[in-house]
Amino acid sequence: MNDSSKKINTADAPEGYSGEGFFATKLDSVVGLARANSLWPLPFATSCCGIEFMATMASHYDVARFGSERMSFSPRQADMLLVMGTIAKKMAPILRQVYEQMAEPRWVISVGACACSGGIFDTYSVLQGIDKVIPVDVYVPGCPPRPEQILDGILRLQDLVKTESVRRRSSPEYQELLASYNIT
Repeated sequence: MNDSSKKINTADAPEGYSGEGFFATKLDSVVGLARANSLWPLPFATSCCGIEFMATMASHYDVARFGSERMSFSPRQADMLLVMGTIAKKMAPILRQVYEQMAEPRWVISVGACACSGGIFDTYSVLQGIDKVIPVDVYVPGCPPRPEQILDGILRLQDLVKTESVRRRSSPEYQELLASYNIT
C-alpha cells in the first residue's frame, strides 16, 4: 500500500501560528472551514437534473465525502439550496418562499441549463434562470449535468464558503443584494 492510497480526505488547517500543543488562527478561518465541511443541502428538484442528483447521492459518487450527506427537506434545517430542473413562473414564488425560510447563512447552487437559464424552454411559462427571483452563488451547467459536475459545483461552493467573512452577511453590500431581490 503506497502513501497516496493511505491518504484520508481531511481539511487543511487554516493559516495561523502553531506550536507544541497549541494552534492560533483567525475566527473567520475556523468558522469558514467548519461551515464549508458541513453544508446541509435542500434539494429542489423538478425534472431530469434531480435524477442526476440522486446518482450524486448514491454510493458511487457519495456526496457524503464532502460533509453533505444529511439531506434536509425542511428549509429551516438547510443552508445549501440546490435548484435542479425547469422552474415554471408559477413556481417562482414558492422557490422564493423556500429561500426566505432558510436561515442565514444560506447558499444557492443552480443545477442544469433549465435552472441556470431556462434551458431549451424559451417560453412564456418558464423562468429564464432562477437568478431572476433569488441570488445564486454557483452555477452548474449541463443538460443534465453529470454527477461529477454537481460535485464540482459543491466543491466550488465550499471554496466560496471557506473564504467568506463571518460578517459578510451583515455588510451593506449583502443587504443591498437582498434588497435588489426585494428580500428583507
